[in-house]
Amino acid sequence: MNIYFISRNYKSVFDAAGKAKTDCEFVLQKMGFKNLGFKQSAIPNSVLGTLKNFLGITLALLRLPFKATLCTQYPNSKFRGYILFVAKLKRCKIITIVHDVRALKGKTKDTYKEISQIVTDVIIVHNSSMKAWFIEQGVKVPVVVLEIFDYIADRRPEQNDMTPSEPHYEITYAGGLGHKKNAYIYDVDMLSATKYKLKLYGRGFEPESVKVKNEDSIIDYQGAFPSNEIAYKIVGDFGLVWDGDSTHTCTGQYGAYLKFNNPHKTSLYLLCGLPVIIWKEAALAPFIINNRLGIGVSDLKDLDRTLANLTHADYTAIKDNVRNYQNKVMSGYFFETAINKAIQKL
Repeated sequence: MNIYFISRNYKSVFDAAGKAKTDCEFVLQKMGFKNLGFKQSAIPNSVLGTLKNFLGITLALLRLPFKATLCTQYPNSKFRGYILFVAKLKRCKIITIVHDVRALKGKTKDTYKEISQIVTDVIIVHNSSMKAWFIEQGVKVPVVVLEIFDYIADRRPEQNDMTPSEPHYEITYAGGLGHKKNAYIYDVDMLSATKYKLKLYGRGFEPESVKVKNEDSIIDYQGAFPSNEIAYKIVGDFGLVWDGDSTHTCTGQYGAYLKFNNPHKTSLYLLCGLPVIIWKEAALAPFIINNRLGIGVSDLKDLDRTLANLTHADYTAIKDNVRNYQNKVMSGYFFETAINKAIQKL
């Protein structure tokens, strides 16, 4: 098949967005797409990385055959306009995998401009809520739903295979831990929880912001790990999907974004073999709840009672379902399925 992509430099090994994009490249190669650019790299220097991207993209566009199929990812640095201009000039069919939408995060007021940068012959978006938003903006091209991100791994994490014998749970949270994104973290000790403790993984933890003495806190900071290692470091019973300023609901810029995006941490938890606790209003909540991969909560103050009512049989059944999805996300099942659907719509 006449199908291609252009690899690039990804500078941060801690970055979830970088992991999602490198996973896409892995799946594309597995499916027979050919990389027209330089080999994927991880140069941390921004100037050198940008230079390598420009040269690699230029080489790729020279190599790109006329009337080929090109799979792109958005956002993809400063050169998306360049890529689309040449690909359209060569009358190529273009698929775009959408990782992030700045307009939905409140980071740009020019929604029309961003949509014009995203839309190609077919676009792949996170979920049905994001699809509905694009259609509301007047997008007419086919829109394919990914369902959930994959999290590619060459071996299955096994550290969470055991089921807890006592109804006291270790809930894990992986992500940015600073006040700007997740101020709610520093209020969980105020919930008087007795059924769980919260284990944190990521950068930006502020121990001085914890509101009780260390010995009285349910917060347990575990450190930060690269995206290709963290799946083997997380140990717990659940993974938490919650963002924003408040324990009562997901608020603020990042909390509101949960109504449209698929947080990459959800895929990480499934790879780790962990059932998911998710905000009920999150766009990904129906996927988690309907497939019995976890539980939904509207307010973290209700979590203690919800866990108290969860039977051992219920937890075991959820964990068995998670095992099936663990195998899917680690192999690239969701990317491959969505890309095949996109090809059929060209």
